[in-house]
Amino acid sequence: MQRKLIRSTGAAAVLAAAAALFGYRSETLTPDQKTPLFTPIEAKEVKLPAGFSATVLATGLGATRHMVVGKNGDMYVKLSKLKDGKGIYLLRDTNGDGAIDEQKLFGDYPGTGIAIKNGYLYCSSNKGVFRYKLNEKDEVIDFEKPEQIISGLSDHGRDNAKPLALDNAGNIYVTVGSWNDNCRGAGSAKGMSPCSILDSAGGIWRFKAGKANQQFSDGTRFATGVKNAVGIDWDNKTNALYATTHGRGKFDDMYPQYYTPKHSAELPSETLYQLKEGDDAGWPYIYYDHFQNKKMLAPEYGGDGKKTGGEKAVNPIVAFPAHLGPNALMFYTGNMFPARYKNGAFIAFHSQSSELKKGYLVAFVPFVNGKPGKWEIFADNFAGTDLVKPTGPIQHRPCGLAQGPDGALYVTDDLNGTIFKIAYNKK
Repeated sequence: MQRKLIRSTGAAAVLAAAAALFGYRSETLTPDQKTPLFTPIEAKEVKLPAGFSATVLATGLGATRHMVVGKNGDMYVKLSKLKDGKGIYLLRDTNGDGAIDEQKLFGDYPGTGIAIKNGYLYCSSNKGVFRYKLNEKDEVIDFEKPEQIISGLSDHGRDNAKPLALDNAGNIYVTVGSWNDNCRGAGSAKGMSPCSILDSAGGIWRFKAGKANQQFSDGTRFATGVKNAVGIDWDNKTNALYATTHGRGKFDDMYPQYYTPKHSAELPSETLYQLKEGDDAGWPYIYYDHFQNKKMLAPEYGGDGKKTGGEKAVNPIVAFPAHLGPNALMFYTGNMFPARYKNGAFIAFHSQSSELKKGYLVAFVPFVNGKPGKWEIFADNFAGTDLVKPTGPIQHRPCGLAQGPDGALYVTDDLNGTIFKIAYNKK
């Protein structure tokens, strides 16, 4: 029998035991503990370019979102739902054999954003940002007393993740997504004009990375018109902030005279932006149409599928098919992968496209001299089933990306709490 990704018959007992361990253990790390909590399994059904391979490091962790890997290889993984009352995993391979043999849960808040910068581990809740002081090995010094640096960010339950990125000038950038898909008024097909939500959401705000107890009012709205940028990263090569945005939902529900269900399934584009201070990406007034390669006026504001708009709005630098759900963005700076990947961007897509008949994948955008090239599928088939004619449920939804000190790429899955490690095998 062909082994299925994660659900393999031969590994079922190991996986069940690992899930039980990860589900109920929340313990202080012990230096002498070497028994693997999970035996790594080759993820043969993840489709990769020649020379690459994927390994499952762990599963059953819970709703694993973004992650970061320290210079010593320690993995910090954020959870969007608490596990045993905690929202962050520390996972370790202490003896370098490729297996996780230590773990700890800490932080009493769920969330998505996580990053390491200048001796601190930054972690977001759905309302703010905390940081933990690290030692010279990127190990957290005190798990129980994080410093709160930002609070008071809006949380209305929908698109409330607070992904974050840090630059080299002491600033931290935090996404505040919109909870109103189209900025429609209550019970109305019309959009609010102006969209009052943009005062506190639908954008990216900048704060001081090293200042404690900042409120929302202490931040600067760095970019607006960004509906929900779950993928966000600072690129040191171009010294700029980049963000992937989730597109809006249906058109045909309120405007069937202009849009069909097919339009709603294939529009609008998911987008990648390079953003500078003061930029406006145009939401909710416009959307991007990758078939026409144009910014289109949204129907809530007088659009009919033909009228363009947003003359002052910035253009995306890459447009992807609708509803793929870009949930993580990471510029690759490692040396393990072939040279063409250096300084390019990986994007984890959390959902699927009816246009492509594909989804649940990791894409790659090459950058040459700071300019993006044509995007491509890098890692495919995390779904574990044919999306055209499914024979079973979706197995994994890529959500977070991280780069290891050796240049390997880590991918989280928030459906089954799985962590994949993708490596390149030099010949």
